[in-house]
Amino acid sequence: MPKNLTTKILEAHLVEGELVSGTEISIKIDHTLLQDATGTMAMLEFVAMGLPRVKVDLAAQYIDHNLLQTDYKNADDHAFLTSAAMKFGVHLSRPGNGISHQVHLERFGAPGLTLLGADSHTPTAAGLAMLAIGAGGLDVALAMAGHPFNLPCPRVMGVKLTGKLPDWVSGKDVILEMLRRHTVKGGVGKVIEYYGPGVATLSVTDRATIGNMGAELGATSSLFPSDERTREFLVSQGRGDCWKPLAADDGAAYDEYDEIDLSTLEPLIACPSSPDKVVRVSEVAGTKVDQVIVGSSVNSSYRDLMTVCKMVEGSRIAPGIHFHVNPGSRQALENVAQDDGVLMLLMAGISIHQSGCLGCIGMGQAPGTDQVSLRTFPRNFPGRSGTKDDKVYLCSPETAAASGLAGIITDPRSMGKIKSYPAVQNPEKYLLDDSGIVFPLEDSSGVEIKTGPNILPFPDFGALPDVLQASVVIKLGDNITTDHIMPAGNKVLPLRSNIPAISEHVFEQVDADFPARALAAGNGIVIGGENYGQGSSREHAAIAPRYLGIRAKIVKSFARIHKANLVNFGILPLVFKDPSDIDRFNLADQVLFPDIRRMVESGATEIPLLVNGREIITLLDVSARQRQELLAGGTLNLVKMNQD
Repeated sequence: MPKNLTTKILEAHLVEGELVSGTEISIKIDHTLLQDATGTMAMLEFVAMGLPRVKVDLAAQYIDHNLLQTDYKNADDHAFLTSAAMKFGVHLSRPGNGISHQVHLERFGAPGLTLLGADSHTPTAAGLAMLAIGAGGLDVALAMAGHPFNLPCPRVMGVKLTGKLPDWVSGKDVILEMLRRHTVKGGVGKVIEYYGPGVATLSVTDRATIGNMGAELGATSSLFPSDERTREFLVSQGRGDCWKPLAADDGAAYDEYDEIDLSTLEPLIACPSSPDKVVRVSEVAGTKVDQVIVGSSVNSSYRDLMTVCKMVEGSRIAPGIHFHVNPGSRQALENVAQDDGVLMLLMAGISIHQSGCLGCIGMGQAPGTDQVSLRTFPRNFPGRSGTKDDKVYLCSPETAAASGLAGIITDPRSMGKIKSYPAVQNPEKYLLDDSGIVFPLEDSSGVEIKTGPNILPFPDFGALPDVLQASVVIKLGDNITTDHIMPAGNKVLPLRSNIPAISEHVFEQVDADFPARALAAGNGIVIGGENYGQGSSREHAAIAPRYLGIRAKIVKSFARIHKANLVNFGILPLVFKDPSDIDRFNLADQVLFPDIRRMVESGATEIPLLVNGREIITLLDVSARQRQELLAGGTLNLVKMNQD
């Protein structure tokens, strides 16, 4: 029977289970990826396992998020990560060398492999036909220790691409079209696999852009075939020997289908404040713009940056505009510089920053009050920029450059009256420089791990009690993101290795009194709506609430990664059997789970509870393995118990 590419890669890596949608499977992981915002805690979790060295084929640690050293905290974390990487055989990408997704694509990725990353945008590696999945830091630490990764077997959505993108339209517009059609919930539980004749017209970096923002669909991952364009990219990186052709079989079946004629697409833009609020650029053209940023987590490759360079060459940005470029890697910037692009940017009045996430994670570059910011970033969740009530739009590099020159949101096709479309291609051979990467030592026995005063041990969490009495500490609506739960930014990110300190910021933008109220409750419950926990993979959105005493979250539906993180840290992820029951819960209500430990242990899927004396039925949809983790009070507890 003909097979799609997702099935082929899953079969080749299957350790346990059957490829039946929704059932739990375990797969072998070839590569792991950590970044510094998630990696400090993940590395502490790995240290707690007591292993002398990683047991995965290639492990990489990137320092790309916490780059602003406003005090000792980030610098201490970087010293810890550097020493831990050297100790345990992990490749280390130094600060300024680049963003994890871009550097892994350039220097390590290979077709047909699996990649597990403690970052939701890990599926950028789809551009190289890798099955790359975002996960919580503990799941990645376990993979580094040689454990398989457990996940619900995904459905596969096949998206057939035909035609060729018109001038002034790029890969960003393809994924914005997908978000326009399918929303931020449309990919939940799925791998989005692209196929068809239109694929060959897209470069690896175009495909990487589409894979990156597949996370905004809620997808488990995205995937492209490995073809001649893949080979060209790997040869240009001096890594042609790791290329191999990979594609779905002719006539392969998919669980769902969609089709996009690339030639019919036009410039699109996501309006504030969700990646799926997508309209044609022409519909919002003329809106005054105050800030433009190109780069960071997505659209930061040579092709994207050089397109902006060519568009602004010989011109100046509009008066009053703050235009920033955040290269995805030092390699991308060096190759742009080699082709005179840096001078083009500087002469146009554009600021160039170090290679890093920066404004994408709220680490600087926050817009002013009521200012409109156009960004090529993947997310525009409310307040993510660092400014409350921000007005962030997501667009392509072409739209960003055209708007920066005009001072208003501008359809880039209008520039065709002034100059021809640059049609930039990636280099046939990149200028290569791996000086920003520290490769593993053969003998690391003499390396000592460095820890600063902000790096605290992982907290102890107790097992699930026989009876759980708790109170409702907060009630929320639909599409709550991990940015709502655990904000980022230059104030909070440096606290990632200090759980007591970072816990003081849980739900800071939603309800500043939440931490104190949760601690006072002893045991707490969170009530929420649809798609709870969408967005970033940050496990601190589970660890910190657990530290504050949250023992259960009851919602209408969960985002995949956040649900897995809740289990990892012993928080019950419950779903309303009847969604209208959410109306029965109010702040400070007392909730009783009369026989919770026995119910979880017995395999019960219906979990009754009493709220104000009335019984409500909730659903617990977890695997047998996850039930053991919940009973133990978290995955790390269970791992330690099994080791003992």
